Amino acid sequence: MPLSETIAPHLPYLRRYARALNGNQGSGDAYVIAVLEALVAAPDSFDRSLPPRVALYRVFSDIWNSLSVNGEHPHAQPGTGIGAVEALTPRPRQAFLLTTVEGFTTTDAATVLGVGEGEIARLIDEAGREIASQVATDVLIIEDEPIIAMDLEMLVESLGHTVIGNARTHGEAVKMAGSKRPGLILADIQLADGSSGLDAVNEILPNLSVPVIFITAYPERLLTGERPEPAFLITKPFRQDMVKAVVSQALFFRDAAIDLRRASVG
Repeated sequence: MPLSETIAPHLPYLRRYARALNGNQGSGDAYVIAVLEALVAAPDSFDRSLPPRVALYRVFSDIWNSLSVNGEHPHAQPGTGIGAVEALTPRPRQAFLLTTVEGFTTTDAATVLGVGEGEIARLIDEAGREIASQVATDVLIIEDEPIIAMDLEMLVESLGHTVIGNARTHGEAVKMAGSKRPGLILADIQLADGSSGLDAVNEILPNLSVPVIFITAYPERLLTGERPEPAFLITKPFRQDMVKAVVSQALFFRDAAIDLRRASVG
């Protein structure tokens, strides 16, 4: 298959990534054009042994990271959401966008950036801390297992957030959410008194606009295909790096949505 046909389906996604990485449409598209010009001049730079999308992003990353200006530490920017990602240092910014916005596995993201998987995990963790420094929030944990609740609390606080309470039952969750107004909820499904964390969240959300991450051993109770499903779902037993990445992702998309709403009003 000609190279042009191989990469064509992936170009819209590369443009999305380039725009998010650079912070604006013009410079992002300019880098994509540079990639296409490079491939015309040196088609062998496209590694056909890799999945096409991975190979295309690898060429982009090689070009983007070859420019010293892209390796400079950005100045902190006011605001949150998209601005928060622009203010991330370059390598964590790339790892975060590749795995959250673009949906690459850590293995493929490592290939794109030319690093090991351990380095990708470190960069994502660093991105989480940098995002938290700009969008730190209060977190409510809904979890009936004390050890798991303690693990989640330590993970969340290691990113710079504050845990305002741990609810073990439906009633406790609704009461804490109403009185403490968290900016993020981590919720199990099966709670200590036999009640449902899902029911608690459904009671909380009409009165509180907040992202929710479900952490559960029963994902089939959520992924039914019959009703709106949660954007953020982690299956037990969970990995620490997964929780950290999804917490940062949830807050990034929350604040990006806020910025877009403000822009549309303005």
